[in-house]
Amino acid sequence: MNRTSACTAALVLLAVSAASADPGSTLREAFQDHFLIGAALNASQFAETAPARQDLITSQFNTLTAENVMKWQPIHPRPGQYHFAAADRFVAYGERHDMFLVGHTLVWHSQTPSWVFQDDSGNPLDRAALLERMREHIHTVVGRYRGRVHGWDVVNEALNEDGSLRDSPWRRIIGDDYLEHAFRFAHEADPDAELYYNDYGLESEAKRRGARALLQRLQAAEVPLTGVGIQGHGSLDWPSPQAVADTIETFADLGLRVMITELDICVLPSRSRRVSADIAQRQQAGDRLNPYPDGLPDAVQRRLARRYAELFAVYLQYRDVVDRVTFWGVTDGDSWLNNFPIRGRTNYPLLFDRAGQPKPAYQAVLETAARFANVEEDTPLSVP
Repeated sequence: MNRTSACTAALVLLAVSAASADPGSTLREAFQDHFLIGAALNASQFAETAPARQDLITSQFNTLTAENVMKWQPIHPRPGQYHFAAADRFVAYGERHDMFLVGHTLVWHSQTPSWVFQDDSGNPLDRAALLERMREHIHTVVGRYRGRVHGWDVVNEALNEDGSLRDSPWRRIIGDDYLEHAFRFAHEADPDAELYYNDYGLESEAKRRGARALLQRLQAAEVPLTGVGIQGHGSLDWPSPQAVADTIETFADLGLRVMITELDICVLPSRSRRVSADIAQRQQAGDRLNPYPDGLPDAVQRRLARRYAELFAVYLQYRDVVDRVTFWGVTDGDSWLNNFPIRGRTNYPLLFDRAGQPKPAYQAVLETAARFANVEEDTPLSVP
C-alpha cells in the first residue's frame, strides 16, 4: 500500500462552506458504508436524564467508548473492591441502542491507584505479584462484559515522545513484556473481543517509529492484537493531513486495523510553562489563553470546519483499514479540553456546540462524505 503522495494531491477540492451534494442527515448515515462513527460518553450522558441529548447521541453515533468509568481508579479503587454500577449502566445503554461498545482502558500509567503496585506494607510488588494483580483485574473486568463490550483499549500510552517505552510502574516491576501479558490476559477473558493498543501523538515521526517497532514485537510474539488506536487529539494546524496519512499507512502496513479513538481539535492557544494551570489564577496571562469565553468567532469556526474536512478526507481515503472514528466527547461543553492543560477555559473542539446544535464543522464533515460518494474509488480527497 502506498497512497502517501496521492493523499496530498489536490484532485478534488472541498469548499466547506458551499452547498453542493446532499450531505445526509446524520454522521452515522453519512459514513455507514465506510466506518463506524462514535463518541466517548461520561456518566451523565448515559444516565439518560436529558432527552434532547439522548436523541443527539443515538441519532448521530453507532459506537460508544466509556470515557472514564472503566478506568482502573473508578472501577477498582481499592483491593478487592469493584464498583461496577456506572460501567454496567454504560453497557446497558449501549445495548439498548445497538451500539458497538469499547472499553477504555485496562492498563495505563495514569488513573491507576498507587496500591496496585504495592504490597500490604506499602512496598513495591515483585514481578509475579503484579502480573497476578493485572491478570485478576483484567479477567474480572473483561470477563464481566464478555460478549457485550466488543473492543478494549488494552494498553494505553505506553510510549514516550521519542518512541521509547515509558518508564511506568508496570514496566519497572514487570519488564518490557508487560504489554504482552496484558493482551494475553484480555484474550483469555474474552477470546472474541477486539484488542487495541492506544496512544496519542503517533503522527510525530519519532513516536510513530517507536510504536511501529513495539507493535512489530508484539506481533512477533504472537500477541492477540487487533489494531491500533490513533487518538487524534489535534489543533488547528497540527497534525498535517500528510502526517495523518503517513500514520495510518504505517500501521496498516503491519496488517493492523486502525481506529481514530479520541478525536478533537483544540482551538485555543498553547499554555506557557510559566502560567498557572488554573485560568482563574493566570494573572499576567490576561485573556490571551482564554480568548473566546463568549463564543467562537466566525473566522475560527471556518478554520475548524476546514480542519475537520481535511481530516475526514484522509480517513475516507483509508476507509479500507480505518474501522472506527470516535470523538472524545459529544458537545463542546463535555470536552476535557475545557480543563486541560488549563482549568476553566472555554474550548470548542467538537462538532456540536454547548446547546447540542451542529456547528459549521459538522456540515463540513457531512459534505466531505457526500463528495467522496461522488468520486471514483481511488481518487484522493484534499482540501484547498
